[in-house]
Amino acid sequence: MATTTATSVTHLVAVSTTLGCCIFQSETFWTTLKMKKKKKKLSLKMSGARPIAALPFDLSPPPIDHDLLETVKSVGAEISDDGVIETFNNDDDALDAVDNGVVVVDLSNFGRIRVSGDDRIQFLHNQTTANFENLRQGQGCDTVFVSPTARTIDIAHAWIMKNAIMLVVSPLTCGSITDMLNKYIFFADKVEIQNITKQTCLFVLVGPKSNQVMENLNLSDLVGQAYGTHRHYSVNGMPITVGVGNIISEEGFSLLMSPAIAGSVWKTLLSQGVIPMGSNAWEKLRIIQGRPAPGKELTNEFNVLEASLWNSISLNKGCYKGQETISRLITYDGVKQRLWGICLSASAEPGSLITVDGKKVGKLTSYTTGRKESDHFGLGYIKRKAALAGDTVVVGDNITGTVVEVPFLARKNNW
Repeated sequence: MATTTATSVTHLVAVSTTLGCCIFQSETFWTTLKMKKKKKKLSLKMSGARPIAALPFDLSPPPIDHDLLETVKSVGAEISDDGVIETFNNDDDALDAVDNGVVVVDLSNFGRIRVSGDDRIQFLHNQTTANFENLRQGQGCDTVFVSPTARTIDIAHAWIMKNAIMLVVSPLTCGSITDMLNKYIFFADKVEIQNITKQTCLFVLVGPKSNQVMENLNLSDLVGQAYGTHRHYSVNGMPITVGVGNIISEEGFSLLMSPAIAGSVWKTLLSQGVIPMGSNAWEKLRIIQGRPAPGKELTNEFNVLEASLWNSISLNKGCYKGQETISRLITYDGVKQRLWGICLSASAEPGSLITVDGKKVGKLTSYTTGRKESDHFGLGYIKRKAALAGDTVVVGDNITGTVVEVPFLARKNNW
């Protein structure tokens, strides 16, 4: 996906007026803010609310009691034993808001990995598919962790900050990726890897009215910026970063924050008419959008080009893990299959064979009911010459499927 250019903005922004919770933009990224006395302060609806300047913050605050789950429980959220918000019993409304409004999803269970040290840029440049050497502070991108033979491990969303690079990865792979990165640090490398998942919270906004929410919160300077642009603020003296796009779409926004303010930020978003979405609806959305997931579409069975993750791959940077295999596949047109969306006539089990004229041509990797219970949708790998968009396939014994494009996956023009 496209990289970004961020401009340091020095003006004051006040947010969360309903709760008396203030956000201020830093004059520079993660540096001490000295608010000018002559700055014009925006009015707050709640009397007694007082501005608090942004504090220095480098994505490594101490763990703080997490009050967000108590906040969402009070509005009927169902929470799993491991602390994941499963549903607000509004899944249909939330999915409708993705098309017609805006939803907020707590993705705090997703992994956050902080990569710091003087050699961090070169290190991640060598370990993943994106060109980190071309990125600057305040920019972002998607990149893919692959094996030496270019088999897919996970997609990471990266933010380039002043003193570190922050990566968002799947809950399933966070531990293994952290271990893998530590394994590849050589003695002379100035690189440090930290799993900061429990020290931070992550929300995403999805839907066409996300821009309006940003404008209502006096964050309109982010509206229209390139994917991955992120800027740093303070809420009641605690750090928060707001970025353009999220892990499922180039539209919408991501909010990374201290757990101490997560509950207040959540309430503020709901006060703006944002609809909460749980993990059950999020998984359905993931499949409909076509974002590959570890253990399903991203496994040792498939390479990064078969997963159609072209926008996350630099084809002209130097050597990196998996680069030789990727180059060979492109040079010799060696990609034999690709990931597609499939509209199904009935429910189907992941792992079911996909056939055309009785011949095996692929495998279903994910399944969900559609926006309506009568709709059925899946993701699956299909041999390149076996089917194209609009073609009919058979899934399992007798389930009819129609091959379709999905929004998340980038396609090479001649494929």
